[in-house]
Amino acid sequence: MDVKKYIASGILELYVAGTLSEEENAQIHGYAKEYPEIQREIEAIEAAILALGEASYSGTPDFSSLKEHLERPKNPKVISLSGNWAKWKVYSGWAAAAVFAIGFFWSYIENGRLQSKMDFVNQENQVMEQQILEARNAVSDTEKLLNTLRNKDINVVSLDGQEASPNAYAKAYWNKKEQKVFIDALGLPEPPKGMVYQVWSLKLNPLTPTNLGLLKDFSTHENKVFTLLNPNESEAFGITLEPEGGSESPTLERLYTLGAIAS
Repeated sequence: MDVKKYIASGILELYVAGTLSEEENAQIHGYAKEYPEIQREIEAIEAAILALGEASYSGTPDFSSLKEHLERPKNPKVISLSGNWAKWKVYSGWAAAAVFAIGFFWSYIENGRLQSKMDFVNQENQVMEQQILEARNAVSDTEKLLNTLRNKDINVVSLDGQEASPNAYAKAYWNKKEQKVFIDALGLPEPPKGMVYQVWSLKLNPLTPTNLGLLKDFSTHENKVFTLLNPNESEAFGITLEPEGGSESPTLERLYTLGAIAS
């Protein structure tokens, strides 16, 4: 077979464009295995189509590779294609190939964009799920706290503002059975830098204060309810403002709230 004339006939362009019958495709596939020149020509045509597709997507199509193939002298006598019909089929094949290439690259880009959108949506969903989970945990913690404070063994003590801060207020929820006291400090002002609130259990006659602990990390505490141990026979509770680290005895000049336990 005259390989050069076969290549020049234009049938390989139709083969790449996918416009031939199954028998013709099988025949050309066999020729490509038998003749390396035909295989190289097929690869060159495919490369030209890919280049066209890439250039078309970039907005600057370059048809020089196509022109090189189309302007090659054709010899329609080698196969059963003749005259204008042969040329028309070749050009039609090239047109189909070009449309296929452009469509392929467009689909590739669109699929990439779609995948990016899907990844973004999935990421948003994961963030939302995490936020819902955290909200559920917060509600659960709040319910546990409310159930604790509503316990029948709880003694509620209102702590009113004193001279150091008349508008301050707090509440103590004392569970004598469990030896715990819950301090709701929402009504206390933000402590100055280097200072901390300290809670005291008081015996009134004579006045005997016992340190129950500090309201640590007051600024960042989420609900301002602090849990402290209280094994004492308390008659009142007081909260003072003390230097960071606390004091051995309460500073009465900085007594912010005070409340007696009802007998």
